[in-house]
Amino acid sequence: MASISVIIPSYNRAHTLQRALDSVLAQTLLADEIIVVDDGSTDNTEQLIRQHYPDVIYLKQNNLGVSAARNRAIKTAKGEWLALLDSDDEWLPHKLKTQLALLEQQPGHKLIHSDEIWIRNGKRVNQMNKHTKAGGWIFQQCLPLCAISPSAALIHNSLFDEIGLFDESLPACEDYDLWLRITSRYPVLYCEEALILKYGGHADQLSQQHWGMDRFRIRALVNCLSHCKLSAEDFSAAHKMLEKKLRILLKGAAKHNNHEIINEFSQLQSKINRMQHQNHSL
Repeated sequence: MASISVIIPSYNRAHTLQRALDSVLAQTLLADEIIVVDDGSTDNTEQLIRQHYPDVIYLKQNNLGVSAARNRAIKTAKGEWLALLDSDDEWLPHKLKTQLALLEQQPGHKLIHSDEIWIRNGKRVNQMNKHTKAGGWIFQQCLPLCAISPSAALIHNSLFDEIGLFDESLPACEDYDLWLRITSRYPVLYCEEALILKYGGHADQLSQQHWGMDRFRIRALVNCLSHCKLSAEDFSAAHKMLEKKLRILLKGAAKHNNHEIINEFSQLQSKINRMQHQNHSL
């Protein structure tokens, strides 16, 4: 049986971390290890872990962000498969067993994810069509927005040796960046059954803390176009998405008189043009 390490980054979320941990411990197939990285919390996270979850590997660091927290756990993990779980989400009891069974039926995949149930302010809500999940070669489906939820992902540890870790320079959309790098190289396996409960609507979500989230996706797209080996079709699709997001971001920044955003992202235009010229020259 393949070994699994669960990775949970957390910052001042003791109030939801307990729910996340209990959902891991309630799995019909138990993980081999659970790693919680406390990213500089000032609440009772450490007390919670040490008193109620003594078998959990507890790592504490200064507040460096979710990417640094996940990366530390990835470097520590011993499992063949790494299961990500956000501290405000919850797994359904058969999540790990279902995913491993599908991997055994369709070997060769290095990432599997699943559908999810959304909970907003205590109530179940329906996802919009743009959030529809899929499997296979989904690079182009990953371009508009994050098409894989971290809490739904089970990733083979060898992938991080090939494509690198989470980008710690991105304060948000770090998962979007990772999925682009993975799906540009590999197909992914998808479970149509909802295996996680994804909670939203609370103030400490990254999407609530950062205006203009597309600025981080733009940076990820620039990195992907610069460093990923893309087919001509995927390059063209990524380039068009980059231009679209840049145009919308700059329009919004002008409306809000955000000169910092305007100055930074206006300079990208020449770099984008160079990328397009270089690609056409290949």
